[in-house]
Amino acid sequence: MGVKITQEDIKCTVLLEGDIDHHNARFMRQSIDDYISKNHPKVLCLDFSRIKFMDSSGIGLIMGRFKFIKLLGGELEVVGASNSIKKIIKLSGLESLGIIKK
Repeated sequence: MGVKITQEDIKCTVLLEGDIDHHNARFMRQSIDDYISKNHPKVLCLDFSRIKFMDSSGIGLIMGRFKFIKLLGGELEVVGASNSIKKIIKLSGLESLGIIKK
């Protein structure tokens, strides 16, 4: 489980590693929120390329960060999601937010 955060200009990229489930989602959320609060990026990019499993906690992680970054006038992108993760996002209805990028 891990969160690696980098920023280039106005874009913050968060590389998520491990599984996203109720055991570790809180740590991931808190790490991301702390960074957003301190740095106010205009674009928050969640990189799911190293996530193999995600349950509903992952949907909560995405939705919460979407709302938070929107409050600050920014936008959220989700990249690197596997087909199975994209399917979960689609079933949750989050795909309609236009956040999934290539």
